[in-house]
Amino acid sequence: MPGSGSSPRPTVVVFNGNAGHRGYRVSLASALRSQGLNVLLTDYRGYGGNPGSPTEEGLADDARAAHAYVLSRPDVDATRIVYFGESLGAAVALRLAVEHPPSALVLRSPFASMTLVGQHHYPLLPVRLLLRDRFPSIERAPRLRCPVLIIAGTLDTIIPIGHTRRLYDAITAPKTFLEIDADHNDHAFLDGDQMIQAIVRFVSKP
Repeated sequence: MPGSGSSPRPTVVVFNGNAGHRGYRVSLASALRSQGLNVLLTDYRGYGGNPGSPTEEGLADDARAAHAYVLSRPDVDATRIVYFGESLGAAVALRLAVEHPPSALVLRSPFASMTLVGQHHYPLLPVRLLLRDRFPSIERAPRLRCPVLIIAGTLDTIIPIGHTRRLYDAITAPKTFLEIDADHNDHAFLDGDQMIQAIVRFVSKP
């Protein structure tokens, strides 16, 4: 994970979106590493060949385990840990950031809550009654205390930008909003230069 050097670099812990696994994020890790950041790629239970069934509470436990792991490493600066969460992983990262504040939080295509996203895509179904895991990020957002970078796609058909803005508005911590002209799974959101450079600038602020 880390590179050499006398001063530990910021360490970015990546929390994947739904149906993803760490193998899909190698190019993201490589792009961040090329900019001088350490990166930890993770997999949740039920993903990437791991046993178990993914639930909201289970994913929260997996995020805590990843946080404990990076803290256990002597080559990681505990004051320079960054969480990067995308889509579903943004909800996981936000919850962890409330419990264990990082030096910075980066959320790509985050949603206000799974319930609101479900109601958007399935307006005729009783989504609130059907959903077991609601990932209510908008309720947790006011408790964030670390700087937050929100990255949203103007063309996102999975998480409409209005949903992301609703979450952004609920954050009271120092925050930045970045729009990228991309859909949810476009290359620009994998390792695109605009996103990578924005992340590097944000986590490198004194």
